[in-house]
Amino acid sequence: MSSINGSSAQVPDAAARSEAALDAYSRTVIAVAEALSPSVANLQVTRPTRRGTTVGAGSGVAISPDGFLVTSAHVVEGARCGVASFDDGRESDVSIVGSDPLSDLAVLRADGADLAPALFVDAAQLRVGQLVVAIGNPQGFASSVTAGVVSGLGRSLPVGARGGPRRLVENVIQTDAALNPGNSGGALVDGAGHVVGINTALAGIGLGLAVPINDATRVIISTLIRDGRVRRAQLGAAVAPRPLPPAAAERLGRRGAVALLQVIEEGPAERAGLERGDLLIELDGEPVADATDLQRLMVQERIGRSVPAIVLRNGKPRTFELVLDELT
Repeated sequence: MSSINGSSAQVPDAAARSEAALDAYSRTVIAVAEALSPSVANLQVTRPTRRGTTVGAGSGVAISPDGFLVTSAHVVEGARCGVASFDDGRESDVSIVGSDPLSDLAVLRADGADLAPALFVDAAQLRVGQLVVAIGNPQGFASSVTAGVVSGLGRSLPVGARGGPRRLVENVIQTDAALNPGNSGGALVDGAGHVVGINTALAGIGLGLAVPINDATRVIISTLIRDGRVRRAQLGAAVAPRPLPPAAAERLGRRGAVALLQVIEEGPAERAGLERGDLLIELDGEPVADATDLQRLMVQERIGRSVPAIVLRNGKPRTFELVLDELT
């Protein structure tokens, strides 16, 4: 007797294949959780307030055996100290080594050593649809594991300290792995057990975001360990993306630039002679096609150094020399 979709002999085979596929998925998630859980800490941080102290929670990921952990800057914002708890029952006092609100990354140091560092790899390897696992401590539930897929790449996340400067973190990873308060600072891991991002935000139901591990964030983490902070240059202007005029776009081989919407009084741009409405197309020999290009160029090495800037003014290119200030 035939079934609706074929012979009855085919049904058990289909069920067996489905079960085998589910087992493979489960085995992958289980292996990742078992490998990474020892590297992910439950963080409790103490913040002073006018009425005493408050306790906040988050997660952290061990990056070296001698006590260094990485977490989200907003997890430790305003905090002075904290405690890290590990899945083997150990607890350790932690101090804040450095925090960078403009990348939403921070580094902590746990008392003692013998941590189990996670293996970090470049998030550039990720593909939309790829399996990822989020490990953290949502609502204080230690070593919680959720799984999903990479929903999107190349997103931008506005970050920054309350009342301070704001910027966009580039190439943020979007995932549908469930994230909840307390997941921030935890690990986003690929199917091979490699950390590809630090979970940073819940943007909506089924929408989690993670700061990627890449060359830029590796430099930030190393700088925080070494110096306790990240120094950045600033242009002294508010900018927004703008399309290039057709003739300029054809000549330059790209379509975008950044327009100076406001030039800050006595800032680097004004001192150099830049004006509101100028289209910035190049800085220090590097093309500027959008705001993220400009952010990428605002590095410590350019603070106080004269750099050439090429702008389009009334459709014609002009070159100015800027001395960039430090962002405070």
